[in-house]
Amino acid sequence: MSSLQKYNSKRNFTKTKEPMGKIGSKKESKLHFVVQHHLARKDHYDLRLEWNGVMKSWAVPKGPSYNPKDKRLAVQVEDHPLSYRHFEGNIPIGEYGAGPVMIWDEGYWEPIEKIPHSFNVSSFKFILKGKRLQGAWTLIHFKNNNWLLKKENDDIYLYNKIKLLDTSIKTKRTMQEIKDNKKVNNKTNIKEYILDGIKITNPDKVIFKNPKITKWDLACYYHKVAKRMLPYLENRLLSTVRLPDGLNGSKFFQKHFNPQDNGLKKIKLKKEDYYYLITKKALISEVQMNSFEFHIGLSKVYNLENPDLMVFDLDPDENLEIEKLREGVRDLKSILDKLHLKSYLKVSGGKGYHIVVPLKKKISVDNLALNSQNIAKLMEATWPDKYTSNIRKDKRKGKIFIDWLRNTKNATFVCPYSIRLREKCSISIPISWKQLDQIKPNDITITKALNLLNNKDPWDDFYK
Repeated sequence: MSSLQKYNSKRNFTKTKEPMGKIGSKKESKLHFVVQHHLARKDHYDLRLEWNGVMKSWAVPKGPSYNPKDKRLAVQVEDHPLSYRHFEGNIPIGEYGAGPVMIWDEGYWEPIEKIPHSFNVSSFKFILKGKRLQGAWTLIHFKNNNWLLKKENDDIYLYNKIKLLDTSIKTKRTMQEIKDNKKVNNKTNIKEYILDGIKITNPDKVIFKNPKITKWDLACYYHKVAKRMLPYLENRLLSTVRLPDGLNGSKFFQKHFNPQDNGLKKIKLKKEDYYYLITKKALISEVQMNSFEFHIGLSKVYNLENPDLMVFDLDPDENLEIEKLREGVRDLKSILDKLHLKSYLKVSGGKGYHIVVPLKKKISVDNLALNSQNIAKLMEATWPDKYTSNIRKDKRKGKIFIDWLRNTKNATFVCPYSIRLREKCSISIPISWKQLDQIKPNDITITKALNLLNNKDPWDDFYK
C-alpha cells in the first residue's frame, strides 16, 4: 500500500491545486526539506523531510525555535509527495486544510545518525541547511503521533523571533498577499481556463449538483486520466453523451462528425460522417463541447470488419444482492478461462460489472456476435436459475442478464475511465480481480478514480 494513500484520500484534486501524491524517484544524492507556513483552521508550520520518495511531515503549531531550551510540539501527519515542497498557494474553502500555504524555508537536510529505511525511530538528530533554519536539530517521539522539535546547542543561532519572518522565501509574499492573489486569479481565470491548448468556456457551469462538479472539474479529470484512457479510446468510432445544460437538462448522443470540433478525425461510412480521436487535445476538445460520457466500438477504424474486443455486461435484476452479482462475475470468468480467453474487469459505473476480452485472433463481426451469444447461453444452461441470455426484463427476475449484445454490429460499450452521467458522477474504471469484493459497480467517483491512478494499472498488460 502506498504511504501516500492517506494523503490522496483527503484531497479532491479537481478542486485543490495541491499536487497528486506519487512516490518520487531519487534524482540527486541530497535530501530536500521544506517548512511551509499554513494558515488553516489553526495557524501552524509544516516541517517536511525527504525520505524514500516522500516527504515525512510534522505540523509544528508554534513553529521552530532557535532557543535550545524550547521544546516545540510536532505532530506527525501523513506523508506528502516530494512535489509538495514546491506548493505555495491557497487551498479552497471546503477542502481539507483550507487556507493559504507559504514556502517559509527550504533547503537540504542530513541525518547525523543512521536512520533505518522504515524510519522507525524514537528520536533522531539532523542538520538543516536552509535559508532560515540551519544547524543541528532533534525530533523526539514521545506518544502516538506526538514528537518534540528542539534546536541542538551548536552555536548556530540566526533568528531570535522567527514569527517576524512573515514572507515567502520564494516569492516574498505575505500570507495575506498569497490569499488575495488567489482571489484575483479566480476572477481572471473565469475568462481563460485552458487545458492542452483548448479553452474551456463556461468552466463554472455546474454539471452535477451533489456533489457539486463543474465543467472545469470534468475537464481536469479527463486531463489527468488521459494517459490511461487513450489506449482504449483512440482509433475507435465514438459515440458520446452530450449534456449542454447540466444533468437535469437535455441529453443526446453525438456520433456524427462535426467540423467545429477541434482535433477530431472523420471517417465516412455509408455516406454518413462518423468520428474518432487519437490525441489528448481532441479528448479535451470533446469535453469542451459538453461531451462527458464516452462510448466506443469494438473495432479499430482501420479494421472495422474485424473486432479486437469482446465485452460482456452483467446486468442484474435490480433486487439482486451484490454477492450474487459478484458470483456471476466469477462464473463468467471461469468459462472464459476454460476457453483460454484472458479477461479483464471493470465497474460499469451503473449497476453491473463489465468483463472485457482483448482478441488476438482475427474474427468477423458476425462470428463475434455468435461466439459471445454461445458463451451467454452456456452460462444460462449451466446455471439456469442464476443467468439469462434473454434481454427481456420479465426473463431477468432474480437473475443476471449476460448482455452479449454488446458484441453485435455497430454496438458500443462505455470506455474505460469514462464518467457516467448518473446522479453522483460515478466512473467506469478498470479494477483488478482481487478488488471485485471491495468495489461496487457505482462506487468510484472522481476523487477515488484519481487516487486509483497511483496504484499499479490493473490492465497494464491488456494489449501485450
